[in-house]
Amino acid sequence: MKTRSVPNRILLALAGLVLLGTGLLALAGGLDLYRRLNVTPPGGWPYTAPSSVLLTDAQRTRWAGEGWWWPVAIAALAVALVLALWWLVAQLRQRRPGRLPVGTPPVAGVRLEGHALAQALTEDCARLPGVKSAGAHLTGPAGNPRADVTLTLEPHISPRGVSGALVDGPLRRARRSTGRQDLSTRVVLRVASHRPHRAD
Repeated sequence: MKTRSVPNRILLALAGLVLLGTGLLALAGGLDLYRRLNVTPPGGWPYTAPSSVLLTDAQRTRWAGEGWWWPVAIAALAVALVLALWWLVAQLRQRRPGRLPVGTPPVAGVRLEGHALAQALTEDCARLPGVKSAGAHLTGPAGNPRADVTLTLEPHISPRGVSGALVDGPLRRARRSTGRQDLSTRVVLRVASHRPHRAD
């Protein structure tokens, strides 16, 4: 989950920066801020006046008469479409299980809400000594779920001790209550921010 979320955040951040920059440029040009503030933008800077356009007629038709233009344009759009669909499919695969079968093999007619299990696991982890805050959620299909646990530790707490308490406590209880000893888990440990201090 964490490895997938990093590229997503980078892509969303880049897209956001591009959209924000374009919007600010358009706003500055539309309000004629350059003239009002007596600022000279760099040469070739877009949207410098209310009458500015993104592409002039000459720029839009510059390569329209070239034989290679339309194949390249269509290929670029097709690649962009394939990448967008790949990203969408990757997001859809990160589904969260709804109701989990209980037991191995599953007991007929017995289901456990994945949200309830995640909430119980979160509350159980939050009670561990040295844990400032905790969060847990389930990912993957209902037949093979995975628990993603994030713990924020108090400063100067040993991660090894908390990890051992997590395995022997909340995770063991979650596996016992669901009857799924094969419940895989991914744990992320963080340390709460704190001010440095000087020891006398």
